[in-house]
Amino acid sequence: MLCEMSFWFGNNFLLTWFTLSMIAFVVLMLLSSAIFYYSYVRITYEKWLKKSNPKYPSASLVRLEIILMVKGILAGTFCPTLALYLMGKQKLKGYCGIDEYGWKYLIASFFIAWISTDFFEFFYHRMGHTIDILWKVHKSHHQFYNPTPFAVIAEDYVDQIVGALPLVFIPALIPINMDLLFFQFAFFFYGYGVYLHWGHEFSYPDAHHPAINTSFQHYLHHAVSTRNKPYHTGFFFKIWDQLFGSIYPNEKCFCVKCQHAQGYRTREHYDNVEKPDYRVLLQWGFWMNSKSV
Repeated sequence: MLCEMSFWFGNNFLLTWFTLSMIAFVVLMLLSSAIFYYSYVRITYEKWLKKSNPKYPSASLVRLEIILMVKGILAGTFCPTLALYLMGKQKLKGYCGIDEYGWKYLIASFFIAWISTDFFEFFYHRMGHTIDILWKVHKSHHQFYNPTPFAVIAEDYVDQIVGALPLVFIPALIPINMDLLFFQFAFFFYGYGVYLHWGHEFSYPDAHHPAINTSFQHYLHHAVSTRNKPYHTGFFFKIWDQLFGSIYPNEKCFCVKCQHAQGYRTREHYDNVEKPDYRVLLQWGFWMNSKSV
């Protein structure tokens, strides 16, 4: 597919950037909106029992998430565009199709790219909490202490560009199928990122899974991590936080299952939780009035 895109657009960087941005906007808005509607608009007691934070964010915060997400799309699609542009110039080792290297190499490169990128995302994210100049960049994302799926790329443009750099430097270092690499990013990082910001937990895998970060770990990260406190900066695999000692103590766990075990999450508690009217997000005046709550 990407080879065809390079053929259609040739060396037109701006046209490719615009096209990828439009695709990203449509996909992210549809995916995030559908999940948000199901979990935050159509609220039920049963859904609330799976929500990590028992409270719901205000409509104003959700609006800000959406605004920053839309801004983040342009930055997030810059590196993918650059990768396609350089590939068209034959400056990268990326390739299309299967025949050139075969299925075994395709599968091996998939895991190499996945694991190396997951570590890269973890380490850069960690630096965003341990290096002052990077914290000044990253802290805008932490205003969403109770995130929704719209927060997936609601962050500074620097974080977006650096986070997408593997799309350029991996094919610069090794031959890799570009369709595979782009699909991997779209599904395992952006798609999984929507889940991580969902704010709700599945029954399995749950917060206590030994190897995989679930939505709770990322909610916990938003709730307790700050400058010089890099709890759970990992993306998919927990091993990086385990190796660097940034796992939140189990005895302090406040996931939904632990809250249940401690006697919280009663029907009475649910009835007292404020449920914002998110229908205002469909009103043009709400978007134009910066003082709307």
